[in-house]
Amino acid sequence: MTENKHIPFFSLPKKTDNELIDFTNSYLEQAQKRRSVRFFSDDHVPKQAIENIIMTAASAPSGANKQPWTFVAIQDQNLKLQIREAAEEEEKLNYQGRMNKEWLNDLKEFGTNWQKEFLTDAPWLIVLFRKPFDLMPNNEKSQNYYVTESVGIAAGFLIKAIHDAGLVTLTHTPSPMQFLEKILKRPMNEKAFLLLPIGYPSHNATVPLLTKKTANEVIEWL
Repeated sequence: MTENKHIPFFSLPKKTDNELIDFTNSYLEQAQKRRSVRFFSDDHVPKQAIENIIMTAASAPSGANKQPWTFVAIQDQNLKLQIREAAEEEEKLNYQGRMNKEWLNDLKEFGTNWQKEFLTDAPWLIVLFRKPFDLMPNNEKSQNYYVTESVGIAAGFLIKAIHDAGLVTLTHTPSPMQFLEKILKRPMNEKAFLLLPIGYPSHNATVPLLTKKTANEVIEWL
């Protein structure tokens, strides 16, 4: 049995109660400014910034540290156009029959439709793939654990990193999503999980007027 190696944990200096409350107040205020944005400028975003954002997401915890994800970053305009056309084909079917009346009614306040201009307007797309298993060099499968949970946590890290960088994004989940695996020529062990356009907001960008649930609605103190 191999002994598990541990290293000392690096932690920041402990805050006083007041310092901790002040810090978390500021952090909450900044986080609450995050919005899903559908209107992007074509302003340049450097590749290194995108890599740093992705590697922040890749620092997320995962089941048995298997890190069951792949991030595909797309800047090529032809690829973005292919993705948009395929996504709109699926979304048109969704809006014209796949979605039930309740779903469509819930979407009305957002003013969305099957057209997804942001997929070609944004300077970058990131497609997050989940990996139910890894493929070893001999083509044998290596099991991954808590894949959906792990990739979902990484997606949260990704969205927050984008916001903290002063950029905007939108969590887009055209269903079904198998077209992403085909267009991007992904291996058999990768399944599309999330599609995110990334960039700066356009100068005339708008967002729906929304409210979030209060602490009393989302927290149960015991």
